[in-house]
Formats: sequence, C-alpha cells, structure tokens
Amino acid sequence: MGIFDWKHWVVILVVVVLVFGTKKLKNLGTDVGESIKGFRKAMNDDEKPADPAATPAQPAQPTQPVHPQATQPVNAPHTIDVQAQKVEEPARKDS
Repeated sequence: MGIFDWKHWVVILVVVVLVFGTKKLKNLGTDVGESIKGFRKAMNDDEKPADPAATPAQPAQPTQPVHPQATQPVNAPHTIDVQAQKVEEPARKDS
C-alpha cells in the first residue's frame, strides 16, 4: 500500500475524465502520438547522409556591407580578449 495505490489511480483517472472529457483526452493522445512520429521522422532524416548528386550547387555567399572607414564589416561581432583571474572572496565579519 504505497502512497499511490491502484485505487488512487482510478480516482485520479475518473477526475481527469470528468474535468476534461473523453473527446479532449482522445485529441490530446492523437496530438502526442503525431508529435512523437514527427520527432522520430526528423531524427531519422538527420541520420541519413545527404546524396551529393541530388543536392543543387550552393549559391555564393552575399558579402556584408563594409563601412567606408572600417576594415571589418559593419555587422561583425565585437569581442574583447581577456584573461580570467580568480577573485578571492572577502572574509565575513559576522562569523
């Protein structure tokens, strides 16, 4: 007799059916099943190697606009190179 005995599950099932109705539960089950099928199909499609003869030629990459006074493109990400250093925490005065 655990916390969720079979009697508890029956009561929970009856309450869920009364609240949502059988039609909504049926639609929910169908939607979940279709989602799982779509997920499996997408996973199988990712695992298959692409046929190089079937894929069309890649179009040329468009160039980004360059600011007249800059040597890098306008939309280039800005990064800062720094070295991380360990910071010692101050001693607590209340302990």
